[in-house]
Order: sequence, then C-alpha cells, then structure tokens
Amino acid sequence: MHSLQQLIAEELGVAVQPRINSFAAYIAAQYPGAARAVLFYGSCLRSEELEGQMLDFYLIVSDYEAAYGKSWLAKWNRRLPPNVFPFQHDGLVAKVAVLSEKDFHDLNRPGASAVSVWARFAQPARLVWVSDDIAARAASMAIAGAAPTLLNAALAHMAHVDSIIDLWELGFAMTYSAELRAERSDRPASVVQFDPDRYRAFGKAALLHTPILNELRADGSVHLLPDPEARALAERERWPALRRRGKMLTVARLAKAAFTYSGGIDYLAWKINRHAGTQIEIKPWQRKWPLVAALVLVPKLWVKGAVR
Repeated sequence: MHSLQQLIAEELGVAVQPRINSFAAYIAAQYPGAARAVLFYGSCLRSEELEGQMLDFYLIVSDYEAAYGKSWLAKWNRRLPPNVFPFQHDGLVAKVAVLSEKDFHDLNRPGASAVSVWARFAQPARLVWVSDDIAARAASMAIAGAAPTLLNAALAHMAHVDSIIDLWELGFAMTYSAELRAERSDRPASVVQFDPDRYRAFGKAALLHTPILNELRADGSVHLLPDPEARALAERERWPALRRRGKMLTVARLAKAAFTYSGGIDYLAWKINRHAGTQIEIKPWQRKWPLVAALVLVPKLWVKGAVR
C-alpha cells in the first residue's frame, strides 16, 4: 500500500489541460517574489469542463506582506483567511484564494478554526504551478493533513464503520454542514462516488494517521478504539462550535469580498443558482451596495433552504 504522502504527490502531479497551467502561471506572475505554488481543485477538475465555468485556484504565497506590501489586504488576509479575487485569462474566469504557506499548513490540520481548507484538500487537487522543489514539498506536506483531519472527525461520530466510503461521505456531510453551502443535500455523497477507488486508497492511507483508529482490516472495515467519552466530547463541543463559526465566517468573508472581489455579488448569485436551482437576479442597487446586498440575501436564502 502506498503511503499517504506518496498518493498526494502522485495526485498533485497528474497532468491537466495546458490552459489551466497557463492560467496558473498568469496568476503567479501577478505576485512576483511571493508566489510559491498554485493549486487547482473543485468541480472543474472533476468534470474537465472549462468554458463558461468558474475555475477554482489556491495561490500559496511566502507571506502576506511579500504578496501585497504593507497594506490592508495583508492584514485582512491574516485575520480572515483567505482573501479571494477574480481572475480572467485566455477566455477563462476563476476565483483565486490566497493563503500563506504557514496558514495553508495550519488550516489543513485538526487545530484549524474552520473546516473550509481541509474539507477542500481532502478532495483531489493538482499542483499546476510551483516556484521550486521546496515549495512543492511544502504544499504536499500541508495537504497531507487534510484527509486524516476529515476522517478522524467522522470517526468521532460513528460507533461502527462498515466501509471507508461511508466514512468519507459522513465526513463530507459534516464539513458541508459547517459552512453556508448552496449545494443540494446529495452533494457530499456525489463527490465520493465520482471516484470511489481514489477515496478507498486515500482512506486506507489516511486512517493510519488518525488517533481514533484501532485497526484497519483487510476487508476495508474499521475497528474503533473504545473511547465513547472522547467521541461524545467531540460531538458535543467541537462540531457545534465549528458549524456556528463556519457559517459566521461565510458571512464575514462575503462582507470582505465586497471590497476585494469585483462582481462578487454576481458570483454569489451564479453559484447559488447553479447549485440550488434558483433564479436569483441581482438588481442595480445590489451591485452598487454589494455588502448590504450580501448581508440581506444570504439570510433569506438560508431560510428558504437554498443555502444550508
């Protein structure tokens, strides 16, 4: 069986369409001296459809001052990571999240204050631009924390596990519940079912790094340590806090994006319409006052069930 680090390095190195590499190089070029790595992930990676889609990248930088200079952007990227910016290149559009190498490492681990980074990087990603071998190893090591963090969280909520696939699906369902999401309720399962063999292989490797695991059997079933008190504590305290914080952070990031992300309110509407089947149209006043619009729109959609 391959180690988790081997699996991650191999997956990060899988080739992508040349336009994605070109886009990543363009993103990195906007941050000379600071860019360390660009990662491509998300629904467009799974579908390989680029035209008319919003691509998802993470830009990893050495530090925020190197990326922005001594500006308010550096301060808010540190206080409320990540900053997210729109990019266009070669007829494609993307949103780019910016994190420092330190934050990227820390936010992929159990001590992270929110689930958003490790929930995403427990899923497939590609390293589509990198400054050097040291940056490549740092990105791979950071991502190595994501899958064990997700699976250990799921293990803490299960008395018995029949399959690794069930464990992944529970883990993603939990992380989706810890953010304001526009996706339908079957989205977590569909992510896993898109490539179940990948999740079985990564699951077996990642479970060796989870403290709740006692035994991974040959048939793929999991035997848990008899520690119901610790699991109850996780369920009673950690996840309700993560859910509350995650939803509040979503609103806070929307507010921040009103200043950093041109057209952010239109992207919000596009994202919700795409995943929830709604027909939201942004009015002129909402574009003029995107912060007010976001703070009014999101609670209404939450009540209607368009986001959860």
